[in-house]
Amino acid sequence: MGAHPRTLIIEDVSDVFHWLSDRVSDVFDNADISSAASFTEAKAFIESRSWDLFLVDLGLPDGDGADLIPLAKQLHPDAHCVVTTIFDDADHLFPALRAGADGYLLKDEEDQVFAQNLSGILSGRPPLSASVATQMLHVFRPEKKHDSAMLSPREEQMLVLISKGYSSREASSSLSISYHTGAGYLKSVYQKLQVNSRAEATVKAMEMGLIGMGKP
Repeated sequence: MGAHPRTLIIEDVSDVFHWLSDRVSDVFDNADISSAASFTEAKAFIESRSWDLFLVDLGLPDGDGADLIPLAKQLHPDAHCVVTTIFDDADHLFPALRAGADGYLLKDEEDQVFAQNLSGILSGRPPLSASVATQMLHVFRPEKKHDSAMLSPREEQMLVLISKGYSSREASSSLSISYHTGAGYLKSVYQKLQVNSRAEATVKAMEMGLIGMGKP
């Protein structure tokens, strides 16, 4: 990648775009930065110009940013595509990686941490947020003996709240995450524990010692 990478930041929230732009400038001196605020606009930019780096938001107002990655990789095979998102669940992570993403960074990280992770591009290290790397390790590690070891901390918290009668929306709100993120965690819990209902999940939570008479 050159000293002044031509960078397209695909992000529909203006304040977040400026934050991402600042982080790119932290890593690359005098980067040539452009913005696209929608799927349609980003597609036009990808098809009409040459790029070295893409920062791709997944939740665009008119489409899924992950669907732009194959096009970007096809037309710009030497460019890096890094997902920048708030979603750290497997339902968003792995489709993006399968689409060809070279990295996956969370937008709620501290400025310095985000910039440090992004700078991995310079040394050939995939830019990955710590919690994202942990998600990947959980998937590829041998299965643990105890069900609780299979769940991430957020998934475990979601299971406890659901088992106590919270709706998915109420549980997500209680954890200060979006409903869609919470739903992703809950789906992952059901898959990992091989259950299909709230009742089965509650039984599992009791077996795992997460809820019970002593845990109101």
